[in-house]
Amino acid sequence: MSVEYAIIVKNKTRLETLIERFNTRDQAKFYIERLGGNFEDYVVEHDVFHHSLEKIQKQLASTLKNKVVERTFLPNYIFSEKNVIVVIGQDGLVANTAKYSKGVPMIAVNPDVSRYDGVLLPFDSSNFIYGIESVLNNTFNYQTMRFAEASLNDGQKILAFNDLFIGTSSHVSARYKISFNNLTEEHSSSGILVSTQAGSTGWLSSVFNMAYGVAGMFEKNIKLKRPKLKESDLLFAVREPFQSIKTQIGITAGLLKGQNNLVIESLMPNNGVIFSDGIENDFLKFNSGTIATIGLANETAKLVKNNSRTS
Repeated sequence: MSVEYAIIVKNKTRLETLIERFNTRDQAKFYIERLGGNFEDYVVEHDVFHHSLEKIQKQLASTLKNKVVERTFLPNYIFSEKNVIVVIGQDGLVANTAKYSKGVPMIAVNPDVSRYDGVLLPFDSSNFIYGIESVLNNTFNYQTMRFAEASLNDGQKILAFNDLFIGTSSHVSARYKISFNNLTEEHSSSGILVSTQAGSTGWLSSVFNMAYGVAGMFEKNIKLKRPKLKESDLLFAVREPFQSIKTQIGITAGLLKGQNNLVIESLMPNNGVIFSDGIENDFLKFNSGTIATIGLANETAKLVKNNSRTS
Protein backbone atom coordinates (compact mmCIF):
# COMPACT_ATOMS: atom_id res chain seq x y z
CA MET A 1 0.00 0.00 0.00
CA SER A 2 1.46 3.38 -1.01
CA VAL A 3 2.12 6.18 1.45
CA GLU A 4 -0.29 9.09 1.06
CA TYR A 5 0.19 11.20 4.17
CA ALA A 6 3.08 12.34 6.35
CA ILE A 7 1.96 12.82 9.94
CA ILE A 8 4.17 15.33 11.74
CA VAL A 9 4.20 14.73 15.49
CA LYS A 10 5.31 17.61 17.68
CA ASN A 11 5.09 18.93 21.20
CA LYS A 12 4.54 22.45 22.40
CA THR A 13 7.69 24.44 23.07
CA ARG A 14 8.45 25.61 26.58
CA LEU A 15 7.60 29.16 25.48
CA GLU A 16 4.18 28.09 24.17
CA THR A 17 3.46 26.32 27.46
CA LEU A 18 4.48 29.43 29.41
CA ILE A 19 2.23 31.66 27.32
CA GLU A 20 -0.69 29.29 27.89
CA ARG A 21 -0.01 29.54 31.61
CA PHE A 22 0.40 33.33 31.82
CA ASN A 23 -1.88 34.35 28.90
CA THR A 24 0.64 36.63 27.17
CA ARG A 25 4.29 36.55 26.15
CA ASP A 26 5.04 39.70 28.15
CA GLN A 27 3.58 38.23 31.33
CA ALA A 28 5.58 35.04 30.81
CA LYS A 29 8.74 37.11 30.33
CA PHE A 30 8.04 39.10 33.49
CA TYR A 31 7.59 35.90 35.51
CA ILE A 32 10.79 34.24 34.28
CA GLU A 33 12.97 37.32 34.59
CA ARG A 34 11.56 38.20 38.02
CA LEU A 35 12.87 34.86 39.23
CA GLY A 36 16.26 35.51 37.65
CA GLY A 37 15.74 33.21 34.66
CA ASN A 38 16.91 33.70 31.09
CA PHE A 39 13.76 34.31 29.06
CA GLU A 40 15.79 34.73 25.87
CA ASP A 41 16.74 31.05 26.00
CA TYR A 42 13.04 30.12 25.80
CA VAL A 43 12.64 32.44 22.82
CA VAL A 44 15.67 31.09 20.95
CA GLU A 45 14.58 27.48 21.54
CA HIS A 46 11.07 28.30 20.28
CA ASP A 47 12.32 30.14 17.17
CA VAL A 48 14.79 27.42 16.18
CA PHE A 49 12.13 24.73 16.63
CA HIS A 50 9.59 26.52 14.46
CA HIS A 51 12.19 27.31 11.83
CA SER A 52 12.89 23.57 11.60
CA LEU A 53 9.18 22.75 11.55
CA GLU A 54 8.51 25.23 8.73
CA LYS A 55 11.47 23.88 6.78
CA ILE A 56 10.11 20.34 7.10
CA GLN A 57 6.59 21.35 6.05
CA LYS A 58 7.92 23.27 3.05
CA GLN A 59 9.94 20.29 1.80
CA LEU A 60 7.08 17.87 2.38
CA ALA A 61 4.63 20.09 0.49
CA SER A 62 6.16 19.11 -2.84
CA THR A 63 6.27 15.40 -1.98
CA LEU A 64 3.42 14.38 0.34
CA LYS A 65 0.28 15.71 1.91
CA ASN A 66 0.96 16.31 5.57
CA LYS A 67 -0.65 17.38 8.79
CA VAL A 68 0.50 18.10 12.34
CA VAL A 69 -0.59 16.05 15.37
CA GLU A 70 0.18 17.33 18.85
CA ARG A 71 1.66 14.89 21.35
CA THR A 72 -1.40 15.19 23.61
CA PHE A 73 -3.62 13.65 20.90
CA LEU A 74 -1.42 10.59 20.30
CA PRO A 75 -3.36 8.19 22.58
CA ASN A 76 -6.47 8.74 20.44
CA TYR A 77 -4.84 9.01 17.02
CA ILE A 78 -4.94 6.01 14.70
CA PHE A 79 -2.02 5.68 12.27
CA SER A 80 -2.50 3.68 9.08
CA GLU A 81 -0.35 1.92 6.48
CA LYS A 82 -0.85 4.96 4.25
CA ASN A 83 1.14 7.10 6.69
CA VAL A 84 4.76 7.86 7.38
CA ILE A 85 5.44 9.50 10.74
CA VAL A 86 7.80 12.45 11.09
CA VAL A 87 8.62 13.11 14.75
CA ILE A 88 10.22 16.48 15.42
CA GLY A 89 11.37 16.94 18.99
CA GLN A 90 13.43 15.34 21.68
CA ASP A 91 14.11 11.64 22.28
CA GLY A 92 11.20 11.36 24.71
CA LEU A 93 8.71 12.33 22.02
CA VAL A 94 10.09 9.58 19.76
CA ALA A 95 9.67 7.02 22.54
CA ASN A 96 6.12 8.17 23.26
CA THR A 97 5.10 8.24 19.60
CA ALA A 98 6.52 4.76 19.01
CA LYS A 99 3.96 3.23 21.38
CA TYR A 100 1.10 4.33 19.11
CA SER A 101 2.83 3.93 15.73
CA LYS A 102 1.40 0.45 14.88
CA GLY A 103 4.58 -0.40 12.96
CA VAL A 104 4.30 2.67 10.69
CA PRO A 105 7.83 3.88 9.75
CA MET A 106 9.02 6.80 11.89
CA ILE A 107 11.50 9.44 10.76
CA ALA A 108 12.84 11.20 13.85
CA VAL A 109 14.15 14.73 13.34
CA ASN A 110 16.37 16.72 15.69
CA PRO A 111 15.05 20.30 15.50
CA ASP A 112 18.07 21.83 17.23
CA VAL A 113 21.34 19.91 16.93
CA SER A 114 23.13 22.48 19.10
CA ARG A 115 20.71 21.81 21.98
CA TYR A 116 19.79 18.10 21.85
CA ASP A 117 22.12 15.09 21.64
CA GLY A 118 19.39 13.17 19.83
CA VAL A 119 20.22 9.52 20.52
CA LEU A 120 16.95 8.57 18.80
CA LEU A 121 17.05 11.45 16.30
CA PRO A 122 19.12 10.38 13.27
CA PHE A 123 17.85 13.14 10.97
CA ASP A 124 17.71 16.93 10.99
CA SER A 125 15.60 19.33 8.93
CA SER A 126 18.21 19.44 6.15
CA ASN A 127 18.38 15.69 5.43
CA PHE A 128 15.10 14.15 6.66
CA ILE A 129 13.70 14.22 3.13
CA TYR A 130 16.09 11.40 2.19
CA GLY A 131 14.40 9.31 4.84
CA ILE A 132 11.01 10.19 3.36
CA GLU A 133 12.19 9.18 -0.11
CA SER A 134 13.54 5.86 1.16
CA VAL A 135 10.14 5.07 2.71
CA LEU A 136 8.28 6.06 -0.45
CA ASN A 137 10.61 3.84 -2.49
CA ASN A 138 10.45 1.07 0.12
CA THR A 139 14.26 1.02 0.35
CA PHE A 140 14.55 2.18 3.96
CA ASN A 141 16.50 0.46 6.70
CA TYR A 142 15.16 0.69 10.23
CA GLN A 143 15.93 0.03 13.87
CA THR A 144 13.43 -2.21 15.63
CA MET A 145 12.18 -0.75 18.90
CA ARG A 146 10.90 -3.17 21.55
CA PHE A 147 8.33 -2.45 24.25
CA ALA A 148 7.34 -3.61 27.68
CA GLU A 149 3.64 -4.34 28.05
CA ALA A 150 1.19 -4.37 30.94
CA SER A 151 -1.91 -6.41 30.05
CA LEU A 152 -4.91 -6.35 32.39
CA ASN A 153 -7.47 -9.07 33.01
CA ASP A 154 -10.17 -6.79 31.60
CA GLY A 155 -8.44 -6.66 28.20
CA GLN A 156 -6.80 -3.25 28.51
CA LYS A 157 -3.08 -2.86 27.93
CA ILE A 158 -0.39 -0.21 27.85
CA LEU A 159 3.02 -0.20 26.16
CA ALA A 160 6.28 1.34 27.37
CA PHE A 161 9.41 2.17 25.43
CA ASN A 162 11.46 3.05 28.53
CA ASP A 163 9.59 1.91 31.62
CA LEU A 164 6.33 1.04 33.31
CA PHE A 165 5.33 2.22 36.76
CA ILE A 166 2.84 0.23 38.81
CA GLY A 167 1.70 1.88 42.03
CA THR A 168 -0.53 4.69 43.28
CA SER A 169 -1.28 8.14 41.92
CA SER A 170 -0.31 9.67 45.28
CA HIS A 171 2.54 9.23 47.73
CA VAL A 172 0.83 6.60 49.87
CA SER A 173 2.05 3.01 49.77
CA ALA A 174 0.94 0.69 46.99
CA ARG A 175 -0.59 -2.62 48.11
CA TYR A 176 -0.57 -5.64 45.81
CA LYS A 177 0.29 -9.32 45.40
CA ILE A 178 3.31 -10.03 43.24
CA SER A 179 4.08 -13.37 41.56
CA PHE A 180 7.43 -14.18 39.96
CA ASN A 181 9.27 -17.45 39.34
CA ASN A 182 6.53 -19.51 41.05
CA LEU A 183 6.71 -17.36 44.21
CA THR A 184 3.94 -15.05 45.46
CA GLU A 185 4.11 -12.33 48.11
CA GLU A 186 1.96 -9.51 49.41
CA HIS A 187 3.71 -6.15 49.24
CA SER A 188 3.51 -2.65 50.59
CA SER A 189 5.90 -0.41 48.66
CA SER A 190 6.36 2.80 46.71
CA GLY A 191 5.49 0.87 43.57
CA ILE A 192 7.21 -1.26 40.97
CA LEU A 193 9.38 -0.02 38.12
CA VAL A 194 9.80 -2.22 35.02
CA SER A 195 12.52 -1.08 32.65
CA THR A 196 13.42 -1.95 29.06
CA GLN A 197 16.93 -1.85 27.66
CA ALA A 198 16.29 1.68 26.40
CA GLY A 199 15.08 2.83 29.81
CA SER A 200 17.87 1.27 31.85
CA THR A 201 19.89 4.50 31.80
CA GLY A 202 16.89 6.58 32.88
CA TRP A 203 14.56 6.12 35.84
CA LEU A 204 15.97 2.69 36.65
CA SER A 205 19.45 4.17 37.07
CA SER A 206 18.15 6.35 39.92
CA VAL A 207 17.02 3.19 41.75
CA PHE A 208 20.57 1.87 41.49
CA ASN A 209 21.95 5.21 42.66
CA MET A 210 19.78 5.07 45.79
CA ALA A 211 20.57 1.43 46.53
CA TYR A 212 24.32 1.89 46.16
CA GLY A 213 24.24 5.18 48.06
CA VAL A 214 22.57 3.61 51.11
CA ALA A 215 24.72 0.45 50.98
CA GLY A 216 27.83 2.59 50.64
CA MET A 217 27.22 4.10 54.07
CA PHE A 218 27.81 0.71 55.66
CA GLU A 219 30.02 -1.15 53.20
CA LYS A 220 33.30 0.27 51.92
CA ASN A 221 34.60 0.10 48.35
CA ILE A 222 31.26 -0.64 46.72
CA LYS A 223 31.49 0.17 43.03
CA LEU A 224 28.37 1.36 41.26
CA LYS A 225 27.42 -0.98 38.41
CA ARG A 226 24.82 -0.20 35.78
CA PRO A 227 22.54 -2.91 34.41
CA LYS A 228 23.36 -4.06 30.89
CA LEU A 229 20.10 -5.36 29.52
CA LYS A 230 19.59 -7.14 26.23
CA GLU A 231 16.91 -5.94 23.83
CA SER A 232 14.72 -8.88 24.83
CA ASP A 233 15.17 -8.31 28.60
CA LEU A 234 13.08 -6.41 31.10
CA LEU A 235 14.25 -5.65 34.63
CA PHE A 236 11.82 -4.93 37.46
CA ALA A 237 12.62 -3.34 40.79
CA VAL A 238 10.33 -2.87 43.80
CA ARG A 239 10.76 0.63 45.19
CA GLU A 240 11.14 0.87 48.97
CA PRO A 241 9.47 -2.42 49.94
CA PHE A 242 8.22 -2.52 53.55
CA GLN A 243 8.38 -5.66 55.68
CA SER A 244 5.65 -6.30 58.25
CA ILE A 245 3.56 -9.12 59.68
CA LYS A 246 1.45 -9.00 56.54
CA THR A 247 3.92 -7.90 53.84
CA GLN A 248 7.15 -9.47 52.61
CA ILE A 249 10.34 -8.36 50.82
CA GLY A 250 11.56 -11.58 49.20
CA ILE A 251 10.75 -10.47 45.65
CA THR A 252 12.43 -7.11 45.15
CA ALA A 253 14.00 -7.36 41.66
CA GLY A 254 14.28 -9.73 38.72
CA LEU A 255 14.84 -10.20 35.02
CA LEU A 256 11.95 -10.96 32.68
CA LYS A 257 13.15 -12.95 29.68
CA GLY A 258 11.07 -14.36 26.84
CA GLN A 259 7.76 -15.65 28.19
CA ASN A 260 8.84 -15.19 31.81
CA ASN A 261 6.23 -12.70 33.05
CA LEU A 262 5.55 -10.75 36.21
CA VAL A 263 1.99 -10.95 37.58
CA ILE A 264 0.66 -8.28 39.93
CA GLU A 265 -2.77 -8.25 41.59
CA SER A 266 -3.96 -4.91 42.94
CA LEU A 267 -5.07 -4.73 46.57
CA MET A 268 -5.80 -1.00 46.35
CA PRO A 269 -9.46 0.10 46.57
CA ASN A 270 -8.68 3.28 44.63
CA ASN A 271 -5.89 5.44 43.16
CA GLY A 272 -3.98 2.46 41.75
CA VAL A 273 -2.36 3.27 38.39
CA ILE A 274 -0.09 1.91 35.70
CA PHE A 275 1.59 4.48 33.46
CA SER A 276 4.47 4.37 31.02
CA ASP A 277 7.49 6.49 30.15
CA GLY A 278 6.78 9.06 32.84
CA ILE A 279 3.51 10.22 31.21
CA GLU A 280 1.21 10.23 34.25
CA ASN A 281 -1.88 11.42 32.39
CA ASP A 282 -1.75 8.42 30.03
CA PHE A 283 -2.53 5.57 32.41
CA LEU A 284 -4.59 2.50 33.24
CA LYS A 285 -6.56 2.29 36.48
CA PHE A 286 -5.18 -0.48 38.69
CA ASN A 287 -7.56 -1.03 41.57
CA SER A 288 -8.77 -4.04 43.59
CA GLY A 289 -9.72 -7.00 41.43
CA THR A 290 -7.39 -5.98 38.61
CA ILE A 291 -4.53 -8.29 37.65
CA ALA A 292 -1.67 -7.09 35.45
CA THR A 293 0.65 -9.37 33.51
CA ILE A 294 3.95 -7.66 32.67
CA GLY A 295 6.24 -8.85 29.91
CA LEU A 296 7.77 -8.10 26.54
CA ALA A 297 5.22 -6.89 23.98
CA ASN A 298 4.68 -8.52 20.61
CA GLU A 299 4.38 -5.07 19.02
CA THR A 300 7.48 -3.30 17.69
CA ALA A 301 8.14 0.08 16.13
CA LYS A 302 10.24 1.00 13.09
CA LEU A 303 12.69 3.90 13.44
CA VAL A 304 14.04 4.75 10.00
CA LYS A 305 17.83 4.89 9.87
CA ASN A 306 19.87 7.64 8.26
CA ASN A 307 22.04 5.57 5.92
CA SER A 308 24.49 8.42 5.48
CA ARG A 309 25.12 8.65 9.22
CA THR A 310 27.81 6.48 10.76
CA SER A 311 26.95 4.79 14.03
